[in-house]
Amino acid sequence: MTPPQLVVHRDKELMAQAAAARLITRIVDAQAARGHASVVLTGGRNGNGLLAALAAAPARDAVDWARLDLWWGDERFLPEGDPERNVTQAREALLDAVPLDPARVHAMPASDGPYGKDVDDAAAAYAAELAAAAGPEDHGRVPSFDVLMLGVGPDTHVASLFPELPAVRETERTVVGVHGAPKPPPVRISLTLPAIRAAREVWLLAAGEDKAEAAAIALSGAGEIQAPAAGAYGRSRTLWLLDAAAASQLPRALYPPASA
Repeated sequence: MTPPQLVVHRDKELMAQAAAARLITRIVDAQAARGHASVVLTGGRNGNGLLAALAAAPARDAVDWARLDLWWGDERFLPEGDPERNVTQAREALLDAVPLDPARVHAMPASDGPYGKDVDDAAAAYAAELAAAAGPEDHGRVPSFDVLMLGVGPDTHVASLFPELPAVRETERTVVGVHGAPKPPPVRISLTLPAIRAAREVWLLAAGEDKAEAAAIALSGAGEIQAPAAGAYGRSRTLWLLDAAAASQLPRALYPPASA
């Protein structure tokens, strides 16, 4: 487990812009080192804010978009094109504006796709797609994502792993169907903690006063079953990106000495 690093920005707009710049650098470095990069996207206001900031960043052209694989940490199990789906929102914020290879955009299945209403079959299919993309160097059933981003919910959930529910307890499967999520829609697909922890870097995004208690709980030694965000960490780096409002309840011992 890598100890978390914290960066606190003045407000959510600056946080999104700085995170976008950080992501561009990370992708470019990975492509220079290995010829390609892989990133796991997150939805929600902070994830979409970052994508919008990336779309507006002049440095976005430094990325070779055709050599970037995009995955998702979770998805609402709704019909293709539904405005509530994370992939729909990501396309509007960024993806439709950059020259991605469609074969490298790995959206999670929709409820009107080949698996119909069976979310568990859809989750198993995504797990199989991840496994097929994993190479010998990955030592597991998912690729070694360069960056995996997660929004942190007010209840400390990440992806669609909610406190105390079965999905957060999963230790074997890499992707699960989620039934009875406490926020709508109740049926979702999510990466599990083992899949999340395969990433080289995990970035957790939290902005706004409604995220302050969750950040404080997750960073203060809570268990991952009660606070899923506490169980999300990367192999080489775990980075919490917060605005001042989300960091307002952090113990002073945790508050980073230098933040932007």
